[in-house]
Amino acid sequence: MTATDDGALVLFSGGQDSTVCLAHALDGFARVETVGFDYGQRHAVELACRLRVRAEIASAFPAWGARLGLDHVLDIRSFGAIGDTALTSSAEIQMLASGLPSTFVPGRNLVFFTYAAALGYRRGLHILVGGMCETDYSGYPDCRDATLRALEQAIRLGTEVPFVIDTPLMWLSKAETWELAHKLGGDALTDLIIEHTHTCYRGERGKRHAWGYGCGACPACELRAKGFEQWQAIREQRRMQSRAG
Repeated sequence: MTATDDGALVLFSGGQDSTVCLAHALDGFARVETVGFDYGQRHAVELACRLRVRAEIASAFPAWGARLGLDHVLDIRSFGAIGDTALTSSAEIQMLASGLPSTFVPGRNLVFFTYAAALGYRRGLHILVGGMCETDYSGYPDCRDATLRALEQAIRLGTEVPFVIDTPLMWLSKAETWELAHKLGGDALTDLIIEHTHTCYRGERGKRHAWGYGCGACPACELRAKGFEQWQAIREQRRMQSRAG
């Protein structure tokens, strides 16, 4: 893919999805910066993983490394303190009567993109890239395409800048997200994601599974593991068909 001259700002947590989004942006834009958010999340280990993931990508993919610009981390812990959720406290991770998991932080993505737009305004980066998805996801309403399209319009009206909220994973399953990662960077990228990214809500990095590190039981781990298994099954089926052909 030939990179455009546009610049992009990637909402980068250090997790699987945001790492695929970072690769997507580096493959498509000439200048890419990243922004992370410290909102008091219980899996704060992701903040430590971010820089390692960036460094590994720059080393493994020199062309992408040349496009990778500054990283920003914004302290919004006062926002995280507003809601007592399982993602910002030690509360049990469970399904609530609302039908949403207790890890739902109300308005989190709305706040993320609002802060990102303010940063992008100053940095001259008007493509805001996020890993939200409503195909295989936990049901968070602020991950839905309709929510983000409305937010995009509000940001445009509020800044008089034609910001674009780019969500390349919106209509992909987790298996298809793994496939996109492999399409963008081959085994080098998927291996990097498995070894260095962090997605587990409990912040567990003591056990390495085939799909990466995590507790294996929280909603994030379950989605990631299921998607990896489905992707591996699809790859094996392709290999068998190739041999048969």
